Amino acid sequence: MTAETPAREVPFTALDFETTGVVKGFASLPWQVGAVSLRAGRYAPEGPDIDTLLRVPKGYPFSRHAPGDHRARRDAIAAAPDALAVWADTLHPLLSRTVPVAHNASAERATLARLAPMTRYPFWVDTLRLARRAYPTLPGALDALIPALGLRPRLDALLPGRAPHDAFYDALACALLLEHILALPGWAALTLGEICEQ
Repeated sequence: MTAETPAREVPFTALDFETTGVVKGFASLPWQVGAVSLRAGRYAPEGPDIDTLLRVPKGYPFSRHAPGDHRARRDAIAAAPDALAVWADTLHPLLSRTVPVAHNASAERATLARLAPMTRYPFWVDTLRLARRAYPTLPGALDALIPALGLRPRLDALLPGRAPHDAFYDALACALLLEHILALPGWAALTLGEICEQ
């Protein structure tokens, strides 16, 4: 893949982490990761997908502002796979052969940089930045954009019982948003270089 590759021909992986958030004196650790695939500009339900909790030691503080259902899942989170092992075994092999996508990609990039500081992916797509270009009058938050664009019924049908601030739900929301944007008039002809940040 190069910057000149048509965006609709690029394999993407939409990615989301949920983290412990900012607590003075403690690093923000990821406690859940979700990743879904897009092929030919469309969500690829056949995957590969990643939907897993990540280990945070029992007693490790979470910010009181950290969203998600971590409070009810602390025992499962304490027994979950190690984040670095999930990155090495499944996430990095997936991201190294696709282009990562995230909504407000700086957050996911920062989490990956803490997990694997020497690893770089040459291209990133930020759906927040793209949505602001495509829909400058709409709110930027993913959980506001999805209903505003009429994508919520499909998302909820694909993942019944899940909700925003669940990493897999948000990754799929990001994937559906990118699919929607790439299908807009004029956007299908854009190249990877034109939609990505490097």
